[in-house]
Amino acid sequence: MSPAPSAAPAATFIPDTASTRQYIGAWSVLSVLQYFAAEAAVVMAWAGPRPYDLRTGYISDLGALNCGIYDGRQVCSPLNWLMNASFVVQGLGMLLGAVLLTSGLLCVAARSGARVEPVRRRPWFAAAAVRVLTAAAGAGTVVVGLVPEDAGSGWHFVGAVTYFLTGAAALLVLGVLWLRKARMAWFLLACGAVSLAALATGGLTGMDIPEPGTLERLMGYPVTVGMATAGIVIARRVHRHRKSLRASSIAP
Repeated sequence: MSPAPSAAPAATFIPDTASTRQYIGAWSVLSVLQYFAAEAAVVMAWAGPRPYDLRTGYISDLGALNCGIYDGRQVCSPLNWLMNASFVVQGLGMLLGAVLLTSGLLCVAARSGARVEPVRRRPWFAAAAVRVLTAAAGAGTVVVGLVPEDAGSGWHFVGAVTYFLTGAAALLVLGVLWLRKARMAWFLLACGAVSLAALATGGLTGMDIPEPGTLERLMGYPVTVGMATAGIVIARRVHRHRKSLRASSIAP
């Protein structure tokens, strides 16, 4: 009697961690750091009756189109176009990264030669969720830039909340996915947790606190820094793999 046939080995997939697509995607996400340079320049150009205070001033005040009283605050930002352009560029970078960075690459944290088992659907779903959430966050901040706070539309608020909420969620999912695969996983988790905690605090208090600017930055800064960190991890690993492939191709 012949023995029962053994189960076929599970198929595995090795993501291409050296492609130009992945490299561009990583640098697209990393480009969100331009936001901090733009914000610093716009703050220095502030022309309100009082100097802009990061602790009490809302981020969106820097993109307000008009000088005057808005929601009880004196706002006047001559470089509002720069702040709004920065929001749009930041969002487009995240959108491009969500499109170009593949789920397979995210599953292995861009480790060259690492295998993914398609039969294990949980990592694939998590990676796909990261891409969707990152794209939503990018779209949210694009809306923030295209519809300034004093444009008379509620879409600005919707875009801001979308950025904070989905950006933080993307970092939490990515942090869990990258545990044991990248040392920065815990930092991504911390960034997502801080942002969500600040967003919940803002919702519960209605931002009626002594330093609303600080609280809003605790919502937004961790998302920007966390996304940039993920971009750095991917860019470094992809660059290292590409460099090793070039070296091996020219070796005698």
